[in-house]
Amino acid sequence: MARLVRHFIEEPRPCAYLPQEQASLEYRLMVNVSPAELEALLERGWRRFGPAYFRPACKACQGCVSLRLDVASFVATESQSRAWRRCRRFRFEQGKPRVDAARLELHSAWHQTREQSRGWDPNVVTEEEYATQFAFPSATGREMAWYDGERLVALSLLDVTPHSVSAAYFFYAPDIARLSPGVANVMACIELARASGAAHVYLGYRVEGCPSLEYKGRFRPHQVLTSRPALQEAPDWGDGA
Repeated sequence: MARLVRHFIEEPRPCAYLPQEQASLEYRLMVNVSPAELEALLERGWRRFGPAYFRPACKACQGCVSLRLDVASFVATESQSRAWRRCRRFRFEQGKPRVDAARLELHSAWHQTREQSRGWDPNVVTEEEYATQFAFPSATGREMAWYDGERLVALSLLDVTPHSVSAAYFFYAPDIARLSPGVANVMACIELARASGAAHVYLGYRVEGCPSLEYKGRFRPHQVLTSRPALQEAPDWGDGA
């Protein structure tokens, strides 16, 4: 059973997705969260990084909308299928998330491209920070590592529950960007869900007006969460526009 360590709502700050808005997140710091408990959180719009479970708590803006795919009804577009075919050249290995020099170097190289192309603040993740954010002990945490021969070229961090796969974080070597690895990663998550009998793939938040997150809405048909239900309230997922 989950143990709540701390629950708080952060002070408003400039939004990273919509600069004209103020953003705020609600956090629940928890340990010993079971797969069924995480699934209930995902259904209500929560996400996980390490021991931090969070969702938007912005008062003036409802721009962040939780999005998930119904695995049974999803139909890939030709461009999505092409991206998946291009990336099938790589070898995929699944396992528990871990930290090593190859993962730190890959994350650093990927983040630097975001700093240059999207104006992200510089951020060198230490081994301890990586272990806390991406490899924190969890019953649901998985990683899908992509290899070109022996070279690590991409890493997908996931949560796997009895009925869902949640795509939490993905980074890759800059020289494979031309292969559309982000699109292929979603396709890989869908294949994993189908193989395990999971009903849904959670893609995090769709933010209208944010170019870097627009690709999520191109996976169809998809469902969106219509509110921010409390843990004891039933979630309402509707068809995405």
